[in-house]
Parts: sequence; structure tokens; C-alpha cells
Amino acid sequence: MDIREFRSFCNVARLRSVSKAAKHLRLGQPTVTTHIKKLEDELRVTLFDRVKRPIRVTSAGSTLYQLAQPLVEGMDSLETEMRGVGEGGVIVVAATPVISHPLLRVVSTFRSTYPEVQILVKSRSLQQVVELVASGDVDIGLAPGPERHPELNFEAVFIYDRVLLTPLGHPLLDIPLISFKDIAAWPLLLMALPNRTRALLEADFQRRGLRYQVVAELDSMDTIKRHVVNGMGISIGPRVAVDPGDEKNLGIVSLVSLLPVEQAGVVTLKGKYQSSPVKGFIATLKERLRKEISG
Repeated sequence: MDIREFRSFCNVARLRSVSKAAKHLRLGQPTVTTHIKKLEDELRVTLFDRVKRPIRVTSAGSTLYQLAQPLVEGMDSLETEMRGVGEGGVIVVAATPVISHPLLRVVSTFRSTYPEVQILVKSRSLQQVVELVASGDVDIGLAPGPERHPELNFEAVFIYDRVLLTPLGHPLLDIPLISFKDIAAWPLLLMALPNRTRALLEADFQRRGLRYQVVAELDSMDTIKRHVVNGMGISIGPRVAVDPGDEKNLGIVSLVSLLPVEQAGVVTLKGKYQSSPVKGFIATLKERLRKEISG
């Protein structure tokens, strides 16, 4: 028995799939299957119930997982820490598109403390962020509060409201209390689905029987803001997408009376070891974003 066999076993047990474990470990499925078979032969037990799908550990497999998982995590932690000390390492962060926007401003601050560490930011949907963190393919996620997930921890970092974005001098800016009916009357530039803010907005339109026109579906709030400035239409987005200085070119109105205030934060995998640079990045992230967004 060696650590590679235990690593394959623990990943299959956690992901309940040989193919997913193989992908996560960057191994071929036959290699992972061989590792499991060798463990079963040497221990003389059956570790997985292969009849049901997805596969699940047997009683013996559950016992082995409880014993082997700390060992595997310890070895992985050692490798990660040594790689971080010797080569600087890479921290991989998955974030939803809008939240990755202010995240990039945090990277420069972090690099002043850890110049040898590289940061790779992956912009993904909320579901993809959760999947990447749960599979261990990224170090941390940054996203709106996900639904409860048995393998993930979520720590709220900041709260945010939604805002109306218009060209300067737009008639909506003269309305004391803007309604959904007021918004639906104008051409809309919205983020492409799936998108939380858009889903909330359209659900309210439909609930009220309001007709509305989406003139553009885009994948960047920066692009949307440029088109709003040019008078193509109006938009609704989270305040986190508003940059310092945007108020010089855009009308910005809080929609806290119409759409919910929500929280966003750091998503991590339970039990996964965090190197010193990862802990430092999370600390920098929380400090900067709380200061910038929550004031």
C-alpha cells in the first residue's frame, strides 16, 4: 500500500465517482481503478458498493476513509507547503463574473506582501464556482452565498445591494421612488443568463405582468456600463460592479426598496489544507473588500 492508492481511494469516496476522481487527480480511470483493486486485495475487503449509482463506500470503506483521509490531507499539505516555499506557488481562485471585478483590485495589494506567489482568477457561474471548490480544483471561491453544501464552508465578507444604471440626465433619475413599472418601460441591457440579478428582476416583471424589452445580453458589466453611457438603454446590477468614478458618467440609484440585499463571501472546501499564502490571500481579500464595498 502507498499514498497514491490511498489518495485515489479517498477521492473516489468523496466524489462518489471513479471518473471524477481520475479527472481531479489527472490520472487515467484504469489507474484509479487499479489503485482501488490493490487496496481491496491487500486489505481483503470490499471498499465500494458498485451496484448502486453513484457508487458509495461500504462499511469497511467508510472506516478506511476515516483513517486514510487525514493521512492523505497531511501528505497533500506537505507537498503544497513545500511547493509554496520553494517556488512561490499558484493560488487558484474561482469567482462569479461580477464579483471577480473588484477581486482583481485585491491582487495587486496581495502581491506586495507575497511577490513570489501567482494568483490565477477564473471567472465562472455560481454553480461552477461551487463545483470547482467542492472538487478541490481551486483553492478558494468568491461568490454570493451559495445554497448549503455538505462539503463547503461559506464565510460572508460583505453585503451588497442592486443599483439602477442610466445615462446622465435620464428621466428615471427624477423619480423619487422608482418602481418595476418605471424600469420596464425602458430598453434594458442585462447580463446573460444564468445571472442572479437578472433572474430576480425578470421574476418580478413576470409576477406583475409587466412587458419589458432586453435589447442586449452581455457577459461583462464593464461593457454594459459603456453602452449605458452611450445611451443604448438602462441596466440593473449589483453595486459591487460600480467602480470609483463611475458616478461621473452614469446615473446610479439604489434599488434596495425593490430587490434584496445579499451577501457574498469566501467559499472553501471543508478539511482542505490552506497554505500560508492562501490564508494571507483570504485575509487580504476580506480586509479590502469589506472596506471598499461595505464601507
